[in-house]
Amino acid sequence: MASRVPRVLTVAGSDSGGGAGIQADLKTIAALGGHGMSAITSLTAQNTKEVTKIVDLDPEFIAEQIRVCVRDIGVDAVKTGMLHTSDIIRAVSRELRGLDVPRVVDPVMVAKSGAQLLQPAAVDELKKSLFPISTVITPNASEATVLSGIRIRTEEDQREVAKTLSETYGIPAVVVKGGHLHGERVIDILYYEGSYYRYEVPRLDTRTTHGTGCVFASAVATELAKGSTIPEAVKKAQNFVYEAIRGGFLIGQGAGPVNPMSYVAKRASLLDALTNVREAVRMVENAEGGGELAPESGINIAEAPIGATSRDEVVAVPGRITRIFNRLKAASHPWMGGSRHIADAVLTISQYDPSKRAAMNIKYSEEILAAARELGFSISSYDRSQEPPEIKYVEGMTIRWGVARAYESAGKVTDIIFHRGDWGKEPMITITGRNSIEVAEKFLRILQKHLEKIGRKS
Repeated sequence: MASRVPRVLTVAGSDSGGGAGIQADLKTIAALGGHGMSAITSLTAQNTKEVTKIVDLDPEFIAEQIRVCVRDIGVDAVKTGMLHTSDIIRAVSRELRGLDVPRVVDPVMVAKSGAQLLQPAAVDELKKSLFPISTVITPNASEATVLSGIRIRTEEDQREVAKTLSETYGIPAVVVKGGHLHGERVIDILYYEGSYYRYEVPRLDTRTTHGTGCVFASAVATELAKGSTIPEAVKKAQNFVYEAIRGGFLIGQGAGPVNPMSYVAKRASLLDALTNVREAVRMVENAEGGGELAPESGINIAEAPIGATSRDEVVAVPGRITRIFNRLKAASHPWMGGSRHIADAVLTISQYDPSKRAAMNIKYSEEILAAARELGFSISSYDRSQEPPEIKYVEGMTIRWGVARAYESAGKVTDIIFHRGDWGKEPMITITGRNSIEVAEKFLRILQKHLEKIGRKS
């Protein structure tokens, strides 16, 4: 059991749809290794499209939730979110003023659906009561415009507003987020102790953005509770939100929820992939006669963790697996980014069939294909001579194009995908599977059948 865990208190509204508010905060805190506590300020009836009703809790009860958590459990950082009314803001500010811990304020004003989550009359109270005791505030561009009176269109505007809010209200750190602006990159600007810090990530073309502000502020608070500096915490929070958006859920008809737990799931899946590929390599290396299935270019086995979108995230064998006499030997230990071609195959396969996240290439021959057919494996193929020039000469596109063609011809991702090569290109068979151990098991079955057919024993 952990004797010392970062304790983070979130003071915010409840989202019945589970995408934002307290629900998103607690997922974020847990995913980053903290213990989350909550003081619920308002109950909302909402989904991905709309907020239909808001019920505010009694300010004194909100304050009591804060007091009892702090009195017994203690707290290392506080995050505030939806504070709907002036009375709620005053009550929360009164309780937080006496806490000597970082206070991260997300000045939530409007839900993704457009519903008002901060009464207009409460904006002045937010500035007067809560901002002066804040450590960090995290407005998006729209909120920062309301708070400062300066319309934000550019990065320079973000810088101006961040400095203005910091100096006007005595806030040590202000982050003006750029998610609501336009451009191929999302740029967040932090103004802290007289210096600017710039953070950027690619903009994702997706509707899974419900809860981004809540997740960002909660991530900053949790990282501060863990001992990170403010610039470190903001950087980690931006990357965390990026992963949460990428792993978000396309559910509902409006803005789908981000998925803070994708951070945990992806890393757990990465460990599984590393373990699986390591075991698959051991199985292949121990197979007598395994060299019979080795192509001239060597073998690789690859497995993609959940959420992987690039070669660098796919686990494979750097340097491949080569034939030594009639056995196979891996050139190195499995690691991320250990393959190009098989990694591309795995990433494409998983797009068509998410249950299949692994693949392995072996030598092509009609005898090996016959062995696979006798074992009952499903088989599809593509013709590399039909590859369009605009695909052929773009590095990394051939495998993706080929897997797509094979899928289209068979209507599914088959156990075996093969091609007969092209000018200067070695023919190849690819074995697919749910994980690399399953792929290795298929390899061993094909090897055994092939050896039987050519009159040898394994």
